Formats: sequence, C-alpha cells, structure tokens
Amino acid sequence: MTVTIIRPGPMTTVQDWPGRVGYWKVGVPPSGPMDDLSFRLANVAVGNPEGAPGLECTLGGLALTVDEPTIIAVTGAPCTVTVAGRPVPMGASVEVHPGDQLAVGMTGNLGMRVYVALRGGIDVPDYLGSASTFTLGKFGGIGGRTLTAGDELAIGGAETLQQPRRLLAEEVPALTTQWNLAVTVGPHSAPEYFTESDIETLYGTAYEVHFNSDRTGVRLIGPQPDWARPDGGEAGLHPSNIHDTAYSVGALDFTGDTPILLGPDGPSLGGFVCPVTVTTADRWKLGQLRPGDTVRFVPVRAVTAASPADLGTARRAAVPYVIATGGDTDDGILGRSMTADGETTVTYRRSGDDNVLVEYGPMALDLELRARVHALEQRLRDDSPRGLVDLTAGVRSLQVKFDPTVLSQNAVREWISEAEAELPAADDMIVPSRTISLPLSWDDPSTREAIERYVLGVRGDAPWCPWNIEFIRRMNGLDSVDDVQRIVFDADYLVLGLGDVYLGAPVAVPLDPRHRLVTTKYNPARTWTPENAVGIGGAYLCIYGMEGPGGYQFVGRTTQVWNHRHPAAAGGFEPEHPWLLRSFDRISWYPVSTEELADLRADTAAGRGTVDITPGSFSLSSHRAFLAREADDIARVQANMEMARAEERGRWAAAGEFTRSAA
Repeated sequence: MTVTIIRPGPMTTVQDWPGRVGYWKVGVPPSGPMDDLSFRLANVAVGNPEGAPGLECTLGGLALTVDEPTIIAVTGAPCTVTVAGRPVPMGASVEVHPGDQLAVGMTGNLGMRVYVALRGGIDVPDYLGSASTFTLGKFGGIGGRTLTAGDELAIGGAETLQQPRRLLAEEVPALTTQWNLAVTVGPHSAPEYFTESDIETLYGTAYEVHFNSDRTGVRLIGPQPDWARPDGGEAGLHPSNIHDTAYSVGALDFTGDTPILLGPDGPSLGGFVCPVTVTTADRWKLGQLRPGDTVRFVPVRAVTAASPADLGTARRAAVPYVIATGGDTDDGILGRSMTADGETTVTYRRSGDDNVLVEYGPMALDLELRARVHALEQRLRDDSPRGLVDLTAGVRSLQVKFDPTVLSQNAVREWISEAEAELPAADDMIVPSRTISLPLSWDDPSTREAIERYVLGVRGDAPWCPWNIEFIRRMNGLDSVDDVQRIVFDADYLVLGLGDVYLGAPVAVPLDPRHRLVTTKYNPARTWTPENAVGIGGAYLCIYGMEGPGGYQFVGRTTQVWNHRHPAAAGGFEPEHPWLLRSFDRISWYPVSTEELADLRADTAAGRGTVDITPGSFSLSSHRAFLAREADDIARVQANMEMARAEERGRWAAAGEFTRSAA
C-alpha cells in the first residue's frame, strides 16, 4: 500500500516513538513526536502499536491520498479534517478509499502539531534503530527531510495490529493557551546556582513562549535571574555557565539569562544550568506550545509524577492544570557521599523523573574527576540492568537515564551508589588515547558570516562581536590575535565527551593548562552555526557536528566529525559508526586555507577523505607528573589570564551586561 503526499503543509515529517534511544552519549537526540501523547493515541485509534511510524504536521496543512483502502486517525491540535471533502471527527478511526483525499486544515489558536496515523504504520528504513526524522542531522524518515508534494510512502510495516477504536473523552489531552507544566526540581537549583528568590520567581511567573521556538527547544520570555554566584569560573564568565554536562529532554536550560525548554531534537550535552525539568508524562505539552502562549511551572514530587506509560485518566492529560501538593524540598540533591578513598565528594542530582546526574568533586576542571566518571560509566555499563536507557559522560559528571516505568529513581540512585563505592582509585588509570590530526581554516569566512547573522538578527551589542578571536585575546590578556592562533595550534586537546553540540561533537580541553584559553558563551545563543565550526566556550573547545544553534566563540572551521552517508568509506570512520572521535582522543590542528578546507570537506562527504590517526594512551599519573614539573609556570600564566578576565568582568559590569533584559 502507498500513500501519496498531495500537500505537505509547512513542516511534516515521519516520526516513531520513543524515537532514536541509546545514542545520547554521542549527541544523537531521540527525535520522535514532540507531542508523544497525541501521536500514541492516533496509533491506538487505528489499531497500531503505540510507537508505529506516523506523521507529525507542524501547524497542519497536510493532504494525502492512498492507493488501497485503509484506516486513518488524526489527533493533536484542533483543526478541520475532511475525507473526500466530507468533515470527519478528530480522534476517530476513519476509512479512506482510493481516490479519496484526506485533508488536514491549518491549526488555529490552540496547539501547534497534528498527528496522522495510518493502519499498519509507515514503512521507512530505520536509522540507528528508529524511523524518526532528525532534519538537522539529515537522517531518518525520508532522506532526513520534511515531506514534499509528490512523496510516496509505503504503508503496512507494523505488526501485531489491534482493532481500531474511537478515543474516549478522558483520553484526549486538553489544549490551552495558558499552560501548566509539572516539573521536578533539579539538577541545578538554589542555593548553589540560583537564589531562593530566583526559584520563587520561576514558580510564580507566567512565561511567554517566544516565536523563535522549534523542536530543538521552546524559548521563553520572562524575568532575568539574580543568580547566586558572580560567574562560572573556568566554565565561562556568565553565572549560567558550568562545566559541560548531559541534559534531559524537558530541562529548563538557562542559556545565559534566556530560559529554553529542551525538546526531543535538542542537544545532549552543554554548559548551562537547568533548575527544573518537565516530568516525562507532561513533556507532550512542549509539542503544543504556540508563540504567545503562557507557561507556568508547577513543582511536583518525583515519586508522585504521573507515569508516561499511561494514556488514560491516570496521566491526567485531559485536565488543563497540574494537580500537585508541592515539589521535593531537597533542591534537586538526591544525596551526597565520598569516594572509597575519601578524597572526592560525589553528588547525586535529580534530572527529571527519568535521570540521575552523578557529579564528582567541586565545580572545577580536573582530569582526575573525568577519570572517575569514566570508571563509573564502565562499571554501570557492565551491569546494564533492565530499564537502563543511556549513560552520558560530561566533564565531571555522568547522567544515568532510565525508564521510570521499570526502575524507580531511588532504586537507580542506590544502584549507582553501591557501584561507585566499589570503584578502585582513579590515579593509576591508563586508557586508549588516539591522536587525531585535523585541518583548521583559521577565522573561516563561514564563522564570520555566523557572527554577522547574530549581530543583525539576535544581538548587535554583544561584547564578543564583531570578532570572536579579538574577544578571546582580550579575555585572556594576550598581546595579539596571533597569540590566540599560536596557542590553539600548539595545544593538544583531550576529548572529554561527545555530543556537546550534537552528532559526535567533542568537548575537549588542552592537556597543558597554559593553553586553556577561557571565554564565556554567547548570551543569548546563536540561532545558526555552520557545520564543523570550531569554537571555545569556558576552557573547552568544540567542533560543531552539524548546522544549528550554538554559543562557543569561533576560531575557525574543520572537516566532518560525523559522516552517516559514507562511514565505512571515509578514512577514520568505522562501518556503522558515523562518529569519528572517542572520549580520551587527542585533537591536534594543522593550518589550511579556506579553499583547501572546501576540497577536504568535499572529499570527506563523498567518502574519499583520510584522517591521520596515531594510536596511543593517556596516563593520569604521567599527566600529574607533568603538572608538578610545570607548576610554577602554569600558575604564572593562569594568573595573568585570570587578571584579564577580572578586568573584562569589570567592563561588563560597568556596561550593564549583567543586568540587561533577557528578552
């Protein structure tokens, strides 16, 4: 059976549920329906399994025909639905015959997304275990893109079909323009990062949904926090900056002073604080938030949060408000302990009702902390109990994602604590560490274009504009921009995590502290970054895996670190392994011109590229010995850099940078 797209609407994609899980650790988001509840209900209505591939139509506007009789259901944002010109109800299973056109009207003032399920599901090839479309990554669905007029989709791939049925009134989610979102406190709340009054303001404010919102995240307009600390130290000059850590879908991410609710196409790793996280059962609402709608955050206790598995009354989706008696009073801290050697603190943080974030030591850049994260990750991966979904390492943290319908948060926290207590000391750790030599087009024209777009479309008075490299020079007290270039090319960057800005993008730090150029991140973030731009944020370097938003200060551009089209053919990539880098790899740079880089990028995209890779290892004890030998000079260089940053912070304060409106 085939369905033909007559009119695709503004943005229609193929999605399945729960999407592309298991790859958060390398920066692949789950994608899937942004409103999972309406999507799953559409499948139930036609008798499909809840997760069978279907269509997500942003703002509606879809029209299609089929070449054999079938059954279709439409759910989500209210709109007019017709079959062969005759109105049909939403939420009902409807017969469609060859020659009949199913037409979905445009959405009105309620909701953003409409879902269409066809009995048997849409049959498209899986990519990394899912049919879901990730348009930014250009994979999944139909060629990784939105549907266009004339597209033909095969139907009938789903197995274990049930009888179609009409949805009950108490199953249909309530849409509104004044939303309540159930949230759990954490992972980063008061009094460490936000003041108590900041959290009171957060719960007491009706935030407005910004027009610049999409599947990656819903940007909100609201009051600027006062913040509980002056800056982020080595993580960046703004108090929202932290050492890169894993995010949860549904986290309220403060990118500078701008709050953004992270969506199913959002980044897996980043360097901003998240004070609260939307519960799994309430995340469907993110898919229906329209620009101009208001959002209020209602704290709930994690143990009483509704189950995401339920599609009926227990989920309480048919009620347009959150029933709650208050949230957890632990500021997002599930517990604290010490490592077995008594040297390092361990903090267990709540990150929604489906994650535990484990953090080691103080908020500092220390490779020993990353070694401890690595040891814990390996131990937990070896255990792999039923219900474990993902393990995602950050600079000094490990996020443990679990299925809350299988494991409780308390059980997960106890399991992690027991495993951590049995770990050996990290100081003798030796891990494989390849040296990857990559080309760098310094101050590439594509990065200049991105800065210009930011100035014209987002913010023209930012201290890092019009030239990021000059800003980096000023932030670190260097004599000239040539010194910035020299340091970047001299440095040996150790990869601490992947997926910092999607698709195998590394967060990496120079092994020699004298090469650690510290900057702040954009506030607010850019809306566009060229693929494989290279930037510095805090003390970290990142290679952007794809086009998208971003906040690191540009230094240039390189070749691809992700190649899903020709992974086996492109040198350095492995079969069925589209990401180039691994944790603890070392990146070194060699200079190329803009024209040379264009040729190298074309070769890599076509599967002809080569990458110079030298095997090796990283020894924590050897690194410690190096730091001891060079301690005096390292302290001198870092003191000069810190003095320059203090001067820059003084200029920011005088210019009102810390009190400017987030809107």
